[in-house]
Amino acid sequence: MDHVSTQTKRNNLIPLIIIGILYFVFGFATWINGALIPILKTSSQLSDFVSYLITFAFYISYFVTTLPSSRILEKIEFKNGMILGLLVMAVGVSNLHIYKTER
Repeated sequence: MDHVSTQTKRNNLIPLIIIGILYFVFGFATWINGALIPILKTSSQLSDFVSYLITFAFYISYFVTTLPSSRILEKIEFKNGMILGLLVMAVGVSNLHIYKTER
């Protein structure tokens, strides 16, 4: 009985670590928006209202994409959904060079 319990703990440890890392990655992506708003405001000469539209757009996306995302997760399941989320973030980050500003 003890062997089965130890094996179950080992089987659950890796997914738990992966979920923890993903939680950190998605949390960091959310946090970095707040840290970048003053920089974007200064470099792009944005008003307060326009600069905080960035935060609004980020959080309204959760509301707008909830139903479509749930339909996708029903079809591809949660594990593949996490992979898809990371791929979407990677595509977004890979296109950041387009927004480079000259000083």
